[in-house]
Amino acid sequence: MRSGEIFLSGRRVSSSAETIPTEERHVGMVFQEYALFPHLRVSDNIAFGLRHLSRAERRCQVQEMLRLTGLEGFERRYPHELSGGQQQRVALSRALVQHPVVLLLDEPFSNLDPDMAGHMRQELHTLLRRMKTTTILVTHDHDEAFAMADRIAVLNQGVLEQMDSPELIYHVPSTPFVADFVGQADFITGQIQQGMVHTELGEFPNTLRSEEGTAVVVMIRPDDIHLMPNKSAGSRIVARQFRGSENLYTVQLPSGQVVHSSESSTSVYQEGTAVELRVSATHTVLFRADQQSQ
Repeated sequence: MRSGEIFLSGRRVSSSAETIPTEERHVGMVFQEYALFPHLRVSDNIAFGLRHLSRAERRCQVQEMLRLTGLEGFERRYPHELSGGQQQRVALSRALVQHPVVLLLDEPFSNLDPDMAGHMRQELHTLLRRMKTTTILVTHDHDEAFAMADRIAVLNQGVLEQMDSPELIYHVPSTPFVADFVGQADFITGQIQQGMVHTELGEFPNTLRSEEGTAVVVMIRPDDIHLMPNKSAGSRIVARQFRGSENLYTVQLPSGQVVHSSESSTSVYQEGTAVELRVSATHTVLFRADQQSQ
């Protein structure tokens, strides 16, 4: 049986012996579907949780949120008359107008198209910084997490695998799951010999300080691998994905293992091209071989 305590801004709100009612915890929430009241206008949706204030105070606070979220002029519209981005701003305003101790966001950009989601991420990030609101964002999109977070917690089946800055999560993942979850990664098997990790792609530093003969796995990102056409090379390009600013190549090594390489959009090689692989990783991330199978 799991147990524990939850504190918000130094105040205990939940424990096995005591639970503060939800409405008294000062927690803001923006749902994935926004959950706006369809029969209420924008201003009334935002003011819904301010019934304890006078009419003048409610009007003042609602106007301030309309200004901060760029919704001035939309206060008399109903939710169905708004775009997805505008509906999200209303839901956000309704949560922030109560000055919550913490704001919870449940995949708030999942209903927006990619361009609108990117724009709203930037707007929301700026707004939360300005209001200095502590926020917990739940998302499956690692790009979204990188763009928004000061710290990222990666969960796997309810288990916390790593909690760090976005940079450390990406560059120094603590487990193979984290490495693969936050960005494309390939894992090359190797063995410790004479203090170095020997792999099919060359030698790497033994950052694990493992003993001689130990089997390890080297994590390599696509931007660590660069391709050089070489007719005598044993590796072959088997696929290319054009991604606008880059080409993502799938390369089969002589052993049959597949790795990926990110090249500029102007570096175009045909499928079947024999290539030499040069690895220029700025740091080496190693895992024990038994971690990879977990």
